[in-house]
Order: sequence, then C-alpha cells, then structure tokens
Amino acid sequence: MEGGDLGGGISTRAFCDGWICFEDEAGFTRRPPKGRTWGRRGITPVVKVSGRGSGRVSVAGLLAMRPGSRTRLCHRLRCHTGRKGERRSLSERDYIGLIDGVHQLVKAPIVLVWDRLNTHVSQAMRDLIGARDLLTVFILPAYAPELNAVEYLRAHVKHGLANLASVALDRLATLVRNRLRRLQYRPDVLDGFLAGTGLSLDLPPPSP
Repeated sequence: MEGGDLGGGISTRAFCDGWICFEDEAGFTRRPPKGRTWGRRGITPVVKVSGRGSGRVSVAGLLAMRPGSRTRLCHRLRCHTGRKGERRSLSERDYIGLIDGVHQLVKAPIVLVWDRLNTHVSQAMRDLIGARDLLTVFILPAYAPELNAVEYLRAHVKHGLANLASVALDRLATLVRNRLRRLQYRPDVLDGFLAGTGLSLDLPPPSP
C-alpha cells in the first residue's frame, strides 16, 4: 500500500491511461437528516420520527475518473438490522469487491484515494491490495475530508433524504440505492463533486 500526497503519482498514472478512484462511506438510519423546507409563517414544520426500531444502511461509494472519459459512479450497499453479533459496518471483502468490480468495468490501472478508516488500513486489506498489481492506493491526510470527492456525493444524497421519515429499513435502502443509480447517469453532477475538492485531473502539458 502506498501513501503520500495527491501530486505527481496521480498525474503519472492518469497519463498512463489509468483511472483515479475516490472512495468513502456513508451511514443512513431511519432518523432522517434535517433540512430546510417551506412552512407557514410562525409555524415550524415538524416531521415525527418513531424512536423504535434499529438498524442502518451502510454504503461505500466510489467515483472513477479519467481525463477525457465519462465519470463513473459505483457503490456497494449493506443493511445492518442490529441483531446481536451482526457486523455493523462494511468489511474488507466488501471494499475489495467494489474495487474489483470497478476494475472489470474500466479495464485499466486504478489509483484509489481514500481515508484512514480502520478497515482501509487493516492487515487484511493490505494483503488484498498487495495481491493486485494494477491497484495503487493513496491515503488522504488526516482531517482532510474536503479532498475526497465522495464526501460531496454523500452530502448530495443525504440532502435528498432530508426530512423524510422512512418506515422500514429495506425501504430506506431502496431510496438510497435509487438515488445513487440516478446519479450514475449524471456525469455533469459527478464532475461537480470533484470540482468541490479543488483538485484537478488535467494532464500536464507536454515537455518542450
């Protein structure tokens, strides 16, 4: 596994016809995120949410980008019901399955950019990454989520779910999945998430 800044290594791999992939996770529960809405003057709109029930939906989202190509969005979703002994997060196998799926889609080397989540830097994940020659990993600096384009994707999806009280966990999973699928056909919106980071994937000019 490689670590470091997002400079020459990424530019070099992009020039070699590779794809830059940003990955991040999001958790969704039956308690919706708050959002602004319309209401009568002097009356605050209230969305009633039941405190009963448990469980969450975990989503790993991945944006695959390459100069001159359409940006791709891939994801992996898992429901956690809160049962005793059940894993409450995505596993190393979930993440590597997502990455392998992207590699089969783009059929090119991948530079993966993600954070220091425990599952990302575990020995099991290091072994899985080490077994893949066409995969290079860059770890984002600590406390720099604004450099990850998927952070803006997550905010976009959660904004669309604001003030929406979902009755059942499977219904919530369907809503999240449908929103992600619709975004797959909006490369202009996906490119906007990269613009939010201030990073650029432009190829360097040729040497004189």
